[in-house]
Amino acid sequence: MNPNSIKYKNPGSSSTTRFERIHTVIFDNKENAELLIAKEIIQLIQKNNKKNKKTVLGLATGSSPKGVYKNLIEIHKKEKVSFKKVVTFNLDEYYGISKDHKESYNQFMDENLFNHTDIDRNNIHIPDGDLNKKVIDNFCKDYEKKIKSCGGIDIQILGIGANGHIGFNEPGSNLNSITRLVKLDYQTRHDARLNFNGIKNVPSSAITMGIKTILTSKRIILMAWGKSKSNAIKKTVEVRQNVNVPASLIQSHNNATIVLDMDSSSLLTRISQPWQVGEQTLDEEIKNRAIHWLSSKTEKPILRLTEKDYNQNNLSDLLVQKSHYDINLEAFNKLQRTITGWPGGKPNADDTHRPERKNPAKKRVIIFSPHPDDDVVSMGGTFDRLVSQGHDVHVAYQTSGNIAVSNEEVLKFVELYEDFFDRSSSLISELKNLLSDEKKIIKDRSVRKLASLIREKESLAATRFIGLNDSNVHFLKLPFYETGKIKKNKPTSDDLKIMCDLIKSIKPHQIFAAGDLADPHGTHKVCIELLFHSLKNLKKLNFMKDCWVWLYRGAWHEWDSHEIDMAVPLSPLQVLRKRRAIFYHQSQNNSVMFQGDDEREFWQRVEDRNREIAITYNDLGMADYQAMETFRRYHF
Repeated sequence: MNPNSIKYKNPGSSSTTRFERIHTVIFDNKENAELLIAKEIIQLIQKNNKKNKKTVLGLATGSSPKGVYKNLIEIHKKEKVSFKKVVTFNLDEYYGISKDHKESYNQFMDENLFNHTDIDRNNIHIPDGDLNKKVIDNFCKDYEKKIKSCGGIDIQILGIGANGHIGFNEPGSNLNSITRLVKLDYQTRHDARLNFNGIKNVPSSAITMGIKTILTSKRIILMAWGKSKSNAIKKTVEVRQNVNVPASLIQSHNNATIVLDMDSSSLLTRISQPWQVGEQTLDEEIKNRAIHWLSSKTEKPILRLTEKDYNQNNLSDLLVQKSHYDINLEAFNKLQRTITGWPGGKPNADDTHRPERKNPAKKRVIIFSPHPDDDVVSMGGTFDRLVSQGHDVHVAYQTSGNIAVSNEEVLKFVELYEDFFDRSSSLISELKNLLSDEKKIIKDRSVRKLASLIREKESLAATRFIGLNDSNVHFLKLPFYETGKIKKNKPTSDDLKIMCDLIKSIKPHQIFAAGDLADPHGTHKVCIELLFHSLKNLKKLNFMKDCWVWLYRGAWHEWDSHEIDMAVPLSPLQVLRKRRAIFYHQSQNNSVMFQGDDEREFWQRVEDRNREIAITYNDLGMADYQAMETFRRYHF
């Protein structure tokens, strides 16, 4: 099958995609993409079933293919499509774990696909992670023979790692590699640490199909969702193929397609810099982005950009309607007007060009914090300003955050209680025994309640330091989070009702919330989607007409300068106050369990981030502030 004949949306003209070295299609949302991929697989199965012929599928694990598998199951059941003649070969498996280990790919495939179809179990092939090392070579050779004996893989499904790996072929993998035992890259193990309760528990090796094995497939579909994959996708699609980005090697395949959503494609040139591919119709936001990009590229403040700078960087179209001087001045003024020391609005001031309204002078404010420290980590300085400027500020901690409290931390409080109150309690002995294994995630309700209380008391200490009354602190304990394990439940109407009830009771003029969808463990994403759903449900109520919503970013990423609608400068003293507020969250300092890819402690990374955005503003031509917290307005 020729890539040009596949039934995906046209990726655009050759000029639009001229930077791309492989057929790439982008969808507005991944659900449409997942359904289309599943339909292509189903069509092949139906075609081969009519001929009484096998369909050989190469399958991947991880979050990327889950939606495709869900659609395959639904179509299988609804349209009675039989999987009895489907033969599957999985890409990989961790080495050193058994088939029944909860994190094995055997378990993953059963839970997400095989147990829900009529596939013949004899047709399922997954590398064995529990083999004696002496027999691994023979097992791998046999795996290759089985693929060949079936006539090769008809469709190979792939995800992609943050470092560009496919299967477990890490950077540096040989183009001619076949199924083998490999050592896992630190990045790969780090990305898997949440599922294994820490990187030290992640297997260090795996068995994987090789690059050559993958490339012999008749059809390859690589899918990627979310901003966390955008950098790897940029290198895979636009950089010349090389072994340091294994996914780029599929550029040589004559029937491969990269399928993306808007977030994973965000760094591709046609999305991030459409002016570079001759796009004529640039909206105001993209024009603004282009000017900020030009300022950065030329290392000039906005007001010093020249007509020559525009002409030499594919931005001459911007000069058709206005002079470069007028364009510069507009962009400069727009950026300057985002800066305010009054995040709740400045009383008795002209608010024509200010980010926030001056009235009412004293606003009711809700700060939604996904975990019990995101408020001070991400907007502690602004929080402090809002309180000191007299607004009626409420903080709503959406989840308990108990899973992020280490066993060691909980044990400290259990032992304190034992020494001070009761050495004879059988419950204390039970808890100490449970907490003796530092690696274990404990589902016991007493342990979880203790962990929740630790985070609650830390939060109250921080909010009291800022000057907030305890009555204005709300612990929502959204039910979706309370599973006692890394994997959370899907949010339900119960979660939504808790959110809506709080908003209705406070009737806020301002809502601040974490708009950080790059959160590595997903809680931020669930929490912001619950807020969006709440706003949709409540928007017809009278008080909502006066409610503005401001999104802050979490501890992982900052808004790009062109995206910012409000920037709150922090003085050196305010930076220190913010640091102290973060320090009250002691269980999250020194040894953070789930801190993403950044090894710095929260206070360090956030101070660096706040300083970096201040430097960016200065580079664009603004005053040199110590630090900044930034926000983007959400229009609902």
